[in-house]
Amino acid sequence: MGNLEITSIEHNRDLSFLRSIREVTGYVLVALNQFEYLPLENLRIVRGTKLYEDRYALAIFLNYRKDGNFGLRELGLKNLTEILNGGVYVGQNKFLCFADTIHWQDIVRNPWASNFTLVPTNGSSGCGRCHKSCTGRCWGPTENHCQTLTKTVCAEQCDGRCYGPYVSDCCHRECAGGCSGPKDTDCFACMNFNDSGACVTQCPQTFVYNPTTFQLEHNHNAKYTYGAFCVKKCPHNFVVDSSSCVRACPSSKMEVEENGIKMCKPCTDICPKACDGIGTGSLVSAQTVDSSNIDKFINCTKINGNLIFLVTGIHGDPYHTIAAINPEKLNIFQTVREITGYLNIQSWPENMTDFRVFSNLVTIGGRALYSGLSLLILKQQGITSLQFQSLKQISAGNIYITDNSNLCYYHTVNWTSLFSTPSQKTVIHRNKKAENCTADGMVCNELCSSDGCWGPGPDQCLSCKRFIRGRTCIESCNLYDGEFREFANGSVCVECDPQCEKMEDNMITCYGPGPDHCTKCFHFKDGPNCVEKCPDGLQGANSFIFKYADEDRECHPCHPNCTQGCRGPASHDCIYYPWTRQSTLPQHARTPLIAAGVIGGLFIIVIVGLTFAVYVRRKSIKKKRALRRFLETELVEPLTPSGTAPNQAQLRILKETELKRVKVLGSGAFGTVYKGIWVPEGETVKIPVAIKILNETTGPKANVEFMDEALIMASMDHPHLVRLLGVCLSPTIQLVTQLMPHGCLLDYVHEHKDNIGSQLLLNWCVQIAKGMMYLEERRLVHRDLAARNVLVKSPNHVKITDFGLARLLEGDEKEYNADGGKMPIKWMALECIHYRKFTHQSDVWSYGVTIWELMTFGGKPYDGIPTREIPDLLEKGERLPQPPICTIDVYMVMVKCWMIDADSRPKFKELAAEFSRMARDPQRYLVIQGDDRMKLPSPNDSKFFQNLLDEEDLEDMMDAEEYLVPQAFNIPPPIYTSRTRIDSNRSEIGHSPPPAYTPMSGNQFVYRDGGYAAEQGVPMPYRSPGCIIPEAPVAQGATAEIFEDSCCNGTLRKQVATLAKEDSSTQRYSADPTVFIPERVIRGELDEDGYMTPMRDKPKTDYLNPVEENPFVSRRKNGDLQAVDNPEYHNTPNGQPKAEDEYVNEPLYLNTFANTLENAEYLKNNLPEKAKKAFDNPDYWNHSLPPRSTLHHPDYLQEYSTKYFYKQNGRIRPVVAENPEYLSEFSLKPGTVLPPPPYRHRNTVV
Repeated sequence: MGNLEITSIEHNRDLSFLRSIREVTGYVLVALNQFEYLPLENLRIVRGTKLYEDRYALAIFLNYRKDGNFGLRELGLKNLTEILNGGVYVGQNKFLCFADTIHWQDIVRNPWASNFTLVPTNGSSGCGRCHKSCTGRCWGPTENHCQTLTKTVCAEQCDGRCYGPYVSDCCHRECAGGCSGPKDTDCFACMNFNDSGACVTQCPQTFVYNPTTFQLEHNHNAKYTYGAFCVKKCPHNFVVDSSSCVRACPSSKMEVEENGIKMCKPCTDICPKACDGIGTGSLVSAQTVDSSNIDKFINCTKINGNLIFLVTGIHGDPYHTIAAINPEKLNIFQTVREITGYLNIQSWPENMTDFRVFSNLVTIGGRALYSGLSLLILKQQGITSLQFQSLKQISAGNIYITDNSNLCYYHTVNWTSLFSTPSQKTVIHRNKKAENCTADGMVCNELCSSDGCWGPGPDQCLSCKRFIRGRTCIESCNLYDGEFREFANGSVCVECDPQCEKMEDNMITCYGPGPDHCTKCFHFKDGPNCVEKCPDGLQGANSFIFKYADEDRECHPCHPNCTQGCRGPASHDCIYYPWTRQSTLPQHARTPLIAAGVIGGLFIIVIVGLTFAVYVRRKSIKKKRALRRFLETELVEPLTPSGTAPNQAQLRILKETELKRVKVLGSGAFGTVYKGIWVPEGETVKIPVAIKILNETTGPKANVEFMDEALIMASMDHPHLVRLLGVCLSPTIQLVTQLMPHGCLLDYVHEHKDNIGSQLLLNWCVQIAKGMMYLEERRLVHRDLAARNVLVKSPNHVKITDFGLARLLEGDEKEYNADGGKMPIKWMALECIHYRKFTHQSDVWSYGVTIWELMTFGGKPYDGIPTREIPDLLEKGERLPQPPICTIDVYMVMVKCWMIDADSRPKFKELAAEFSRMARDPQRYLVIQGDDRMKLPSPNDSKFFQNLLDEEDLEDMMDAEEYLVPQAFNIPPPIYTSRTRIDSNRSEIGHSPPPAYTPMSGNQFVYRDGGYAAEQGVPMPYRSPGCIIPEAPVAQGATAEIFEDSCCNGTLRKQVATLAKEDSSTQRYSADPTVFIPERVIRGELDEDGYMTPMRDKPKTDYLNPVEENPFVSRRKNGDLQAVDNPEYHNTPNGQPKAEDEYVNEPLYLNTFANTLENAEYLKNNLPEKAKKAFDNPDYWNHSLPPRSTLHHPDYLQEYSTKYFYKQNGRIRPVVAENPEYLSEFSLKPGTVLPPPPYRHRNTVV
C-alpha cells in the first residue's frame, strides 16, 4: 500500500526482495540507480491512487553512472499488464534496452493517460532484438520476456481485458491486468476489491437492506475494506470507520471501543479532548491561566485539574515578562464541559460582565479543592451575572461567592439541586442586594421555573416552566405552524425528521422521532419509512436490492431479472447499461436489433451524402451564373451592395522639390513634424504648412498606418478639423497639413490662463463638439481626443488634429476593437481600457476629459496616480474633481460624459447644443475672477508663435485654403443699424490725434496698450467677434480718430421701414454664439430661438483686441485688383430695382454664405501706390477702430451691391471666405479700401 520509490542504489546491491511485490496502490519511481536489472517480475498492477508529479504512475529515468558503464539495462516487468490511473515516463536511461518496444497503450487503462506516456529511445546501439516469438514486443531478449497483451488484442464485445482474441475470451468486468478465465475468480488482479479470491465491486457492507422490514440491519457477514482487499477484521493498528479500515479517525469523529473493536463514532457536539489543568501535568509549575499557556486549552472539553484566574494572569506579570491576556482569548473555554478539580476566579477583564465563556460547563468534579472550595468567585466588581447556563452538577466542595458588588441573579439559583452530597454548603454574601436587583429589573425571565436562573433571558433558566427547545425555554412547540415542525416529547420540543413533509396549518407533521413517524413523506415512502430515494443497488442478504417509485411515490421491488434497476414492475422495464445490454439479451433477440441499427445507419449516411451533393451542385451553378452575367455585362447591381456612399475626396500628391523644411516643431516615436513652406510647381506663392515625416527606421506597418492617417484626413472637410493639403511619396513619406500658428490648445490655455475668459472657453467647447459631431456623422472614431490634439488657428478658432489612432467604421459596424499598442489611458473610457472597444461614445468620455483640461487651464488628469491604478479607480466610482471655475451645470455635463454605461453618455450633437446654450450667457456657467476685464494679448505674443516666426519667410505668403478653394461672392445692399454709445467727453469726428494715441511715424500711430492702428488716410472698419462697424469717410491726409466699439453689446439688425430704436426687441441672441451668423433679411422675423440680447456696458479695453486670424499672409505685391460695378446686377429683367429678399436668393449671394470656409479675412485691398507702404513688422498689425455710426447719423448707413474679385498669380479668382464667424455683414462701395485683416493680405480693393 502506498508508493514504491527505488532511488540511489548502487550496482552491486541485492534487490531480490522486490520479486515479492504484486501490486502498488500509488506510483512506482525508479531513478538515479546504477543496477542493471529491475527485478519487479511479479508486479501485475499499479493503481495510481497517487501520481508522481500528478502525471505518472510509472516513472523510470536517470538510471546510469556518468563516469562508468553501470546503469539500468533491462526492466523485469514481464507480468505488468495494468496501470489503472496515470501515465508512464521512461527516459534518460543511457543503457536501457527494449523499453521502446513495449505497447504501453495496452497497459495504460485511461485514454487520457496516453498523453502522458513518454518513452523515448533510451538504450545505446548495442541493444539486441526481441525473440522472434515476441512479435517485436518484449521486456528482454529471451523467449520468456515477451509482453503479454490483454487489451488491444481483445474482441470488440469485451469491455475490459481478455485472455484470447475471441468473444468468449473476455475477462470478468471486475478483473484488472488480465485473467485466465471468464469468472470473477479467474482474475490476475481486481479492479476494485478482492473478497477471498473473488473480484467484487464492494466488500460486504456492515448493514444490509431487509426487504421485509424495509430497514437497514446489521450484516453478520460484513467485511471491511483494507486497501484493495476485503477483510473480516482490521489489523490491530487500524480502526474501523463505517466499513473501512483507517489509520485514524477524522476530526468530526472520536475513537471508541465496542465489543473489542476500535471504532470511529460521530461526536454529538464537540469531540472530547482532555487537557491538563493548572498545577497538573505540563502545567504543574503554573499558578494561573495567563497569555503564555492559554493556547494549550484550545478545543479542550475536559480539564484534568483546576482552572485558576489571578491578577498576574489577567493583567500580566511584568516581573516574569508575561503580557496581559487578550479578553477575546478567553472564548477558548467555551468548549470546556468538565473541570475535574475546582474553578477559582479572583480576577477577570473589566470589560466582561459575566462568565459566558463557561456557558458549556456541565460538571465541576471537585476532586481537588481550594480550602474546601470547588467554586470561588471573589471581588469582581464588574460582574452582573454568572451565566453558567449548562452547569448541572458540583460533585464535591463548597461554593464561595462574595464581595461582588454588582452581581445579581445568584439569590434565585437553587444551589442544592447542583450538589451531590448534603454536606456541601454555600457561602454567598456582600453581593448586590436582591431588592436592588429587582428594582433595577435584573430578574429571571417569566418562562423560567422556580429553580431560578443564571442571568437574563429564557436561555439562562435552570429549568423551564412549560417547554424547552435546546437550552431555551419556550411557550409551546411548533406543532402546527412555524418554519420547521416539531413534536412534544414531554416538555422537550423535538424537530421532525427531514424526510417528513411539512403539512398545512392545523395539521401535525410528525408524531414521533424518525422517518417512520411522518404524517406524509417529503420524497418517497419505502414501507413505513420515508426515504430520500428508493433503494437502488443496496446490498441485501444475498443480492442487491433495486426498487422503483410509482405515481404515489411509494417504492416497489423490481423484477428479479433486473440487475441494474428498473422503471416498472415488469421485466421489460429493466434498465440496462451499455456494457451489460448485450450480455443480458439472448442471441435471438440481439440479431434483429443489430440489423435494424445497421440499416438505419446506412440510410442516414445516404441521406446526408445526397444532401451535401445537392448543396455543392447548387452552389456551383450559382457561381457560374453570376460569372456569366458578369462576363456578358448584364450586371446592373453590385454583387454585394453595401449602401455606403462613395468617398469622393481628392488626394494631392506633392513633389519633394515643392516642399521646404524650415524648423522642427516636434518629434515622436514614429516621426517628426516640421514647419515648412509649400511652393506649388510653376507658381511664386508660398504657403506655410506643417510637414509630418515618418522616421526611416520604422517598418512597413508604420507606413501603412501613416497612409491610413492620410486617408482619414483627406476624407474630412470641416472648419474645426485640420485639413490635409497633400502627400509627398518620398523615400520617407511626408504628410502636408495646414500650419496652426498658435500650437496646441493645451499649451495655449496654460500660457494664457490669466487672460482667458468664460466666453472663449465655452466657444472652444462648442467648436470641439461640432468637430467631433462631424466625425460621428461620418462614422469615424478618433480614439485620441485630448487638449494636446486640438490646435489653435486663432484665439477664436480651434481645430482637431492627430488622426493617427482614428478608425473608420463600416456601414454595419457599431464599434472598433483595437489590437494593441500604446493608449492614452487617462483619457480613455473604461470599456476601452478593459476590452479595447472604441465607439463614438468612448470619444465622448475623452471629450469630457478634454473639457476638464480646458476648465483647469491645462491641468493633468489624475495627476500623481499611476496609470495601472486608473481602471480600479474608475470602477470604484471616482472621477476627476470639479474645476474651481465650473458651476454644477458645466460639471454635470462632464460627469455625464464619464458614465460607465456608454449608452448613457450624451451624443456630440447634444453636447454642442448644450454648450451653445451656455455660451449665450457665459458668466452664468463659468465663474472667473475679473472675467469682464479679461482680454487675450496679441496672438503673436505667444511663445509658440514667436518660435514659429521667421521674418524672411513672410514675403508672398498665402493661406493654404485661399490658394486651394477660391470662391466668388457678392453682398446685397442691406441697410444696417448698430447699437452705439456716445462718449460725452469725445466728439464724433476729430482732426487731430486724441490723447489716447501717440504718433509713431508719418503714417502710423499706436494705442497705449501697444497695438498698431492703420495708415493715415485709409479708413477701416473695426472687426470684433460679433460685429463690424462700417467705416466713415476720412479725408486724405487727415488723422483718423479711433472710437469705442459698442456694437458688440447687441446684434446688428437690418433697417427695414424705419430705423430700430436702441431698445428694439428685434435684437436677440443667435442660436449659436460661436458662429457669426449673417443678418436676417426677412422683414420683422425673430431668430429661431427667440432670445433677446442682453445689454451691458464694457470698458474700452474690451474692444481694443480684435479677432485675429492666420498671421502667415503678407501683402500682395503684384495684385492688379479692380472692382466690378455692374449696374445690371441691381435690376430685375423688367428694369425695376431688386427687392431686398431677391438679393438673398441670388445664387452668388447664397454661395457666399452657405459655402463659406474658415476665414473671411482673405479679402484684399488694392491701394494706390502712394498708400502702399510696408509696416515695420507685419506680425504686429492690429485693426484701427472706425468712427462711430449711430442712429442719428444716417450718413453712415450705406447701401451697396458689388461683386468682388481679385487677381492671384495671374488668374482671376473669387475672394474666399473661410469662417462665417468673421464675415462682415456690411455692404461696401466699389473702391472702398477694406482694412487689412490681421496677418493677412493688406492690399485688397473691393
